[in-house]
Amino acid sequence: MEIISNNQDLAIEIENLVDFFAPADDFCLTHEEKQESGKLTNVFNIKCASLNIDKNFEFDNQFKDNLDALKSKSIKKRLVKVNLYDAISSLLNKTLPWGSLTGIRPTKLARDMVESGEIKEHLIAETLEKDFRVSKDKAKLTAHIIKNQKGIIRNDSVIDLYINIPICPSRCLYCSFISNEFDRVKDKIETYIDCLIKELNAVRQIINQKPYVVRNIYIGGGTPSVLSAQQLDRLLSEINFSVDEFTVECGRADTITEEKLDVLKKHKVSRISINPQTFNESTLKRIGRKHKNSQVLEAYSLALEKGFVVNMDFIAGLPGERFATFKKTLATALELYPENITIHTLSIKNGGLLKFDTSGIYEKDVVKMIDYAEKLLPENGYKPYYLYRQKHQLQGLENVGYYRDDNICVFNIDSMEETNTVIAIGAGAMSKRVFNIEHRIERLPNPKFIDDYIARVDEMIAKKNEFFK
Repeated sequence: MEIISNNQDLAIEIENLVDFFAPADDFCLTHEEKQESGKLTNVFNIKCASLNIDKNFEFDNQFKDNLDALKSKSIKKRLVKVNLYDAISSLLNKTLPWGSLTGIRPTKLARDMVESGEIKEHLIAETLEKDFRVSKDKAKLTAHIIKNQKGIIRNDSVIDLYINIPICPSRCLYCSFISNEFDRVKDKIETYIDCLIKELNAVRQIINQKPYVVRNIYIGGGTPSVLSAQQLDRLLSEINFSVDEFTVECGRADTITEEKLDVLKKHKVSRISINPQTFNESTLKRIGRKHKNSQVLEAYSLALEKGFVVNMDFIAGLPGERFATFKKTLATALELYPENITIHTLSIKNGGLLKFDTSGIYEKDVVKMIDYAEKLLPENGYKPYYLYRQKHQLQGLENVGYYRDDNICVFNIDSMEETNTVIAIGAGAMSKRVFNIEHRIERLPNPKFIDDYIARVDEMIAKKNEFFK
């Protein structure tokens, strides 16, 4: 793929949109932006020999010259993407569910437009359809999610704490996260926990000095429950913030024991995840997950007994699964009736092993799966409350979190809407400092790999002290 633009600030956005259409590798596009008083013109030349395409497009757009630099850049990006979408859509006779939107957070875009006064909340769906070519169903979904979101507090002193445990029992076929298989790093785990505690103690001083108020804590990964009960206890004993919500991911049912759940309860963890992904055991074996359905049921029963709020993740489009299989999985999920269900669309990531063999993926069934979930779950008392997208998701679809009975995960909303500062510790963790008044976000990444993190933890502490000064 070759992308050439006379506005290099837009080149990545153009490439991302072209990638969503998934044209041939010999796709070539040149873009020229012209601006005159009151008019912005986008000119495209699109070539693709394998599809017998060689065509020019020119789009004229109304444009205000008195905008500040940030607003001008944002509108130019919006216009070039919708113009390009119209061009490629007409060439390939193909539409995308999210239209010209390529970002991770469609709801954040819509919320920002409402909060800036650009549109009224009741016009979200209409605006997404008209100005971004979003499908009617996805536009309505976005509007419903914004309506259902609760607990948003825009206060630069209210923050979330995230701790990353990038370790799993095994590597899933579709996974592209920087996560380590347990057997390869088990001898380093105690040292890793030492470093987490060291960074946590430094973060505690930052929080006290600002002063910040920690509202939510989220321990993710990876699979944090791969740690032993003793290791979990040692880490959690160092966390002494009084919070509204405390979540620990326990995604693999084969890592959950009563002893570990007792440790979590002792330290006032309120939410956990138990992620079957599917209830088809042949699929589980195919994707590299070693748990059995019986282990999911046992872990879930224990979690209910201990009083945890539970989320369950499921993936639409797993290799070998047709629509009927996905329906059976959702039927079982509804029998269990967890407080939260998250429906993911399979993503073929460059860093995942699945990229090298996509046979057995019934991509056309995926649209039916997602549409079915979006209809079935609300019929059974669940409401959508957060949404995000990833690159290379089948059919350009999305991931949606659902809740029932007001059991939302506020951290998920904070994270997706980027409304609150997040102090993140551990390998691969990304701290985000949100300046609500100034409408900007600064980011500070930790080293991705455990060995690098252990070697550089003092450096990370120094950078955090400077970052949050």
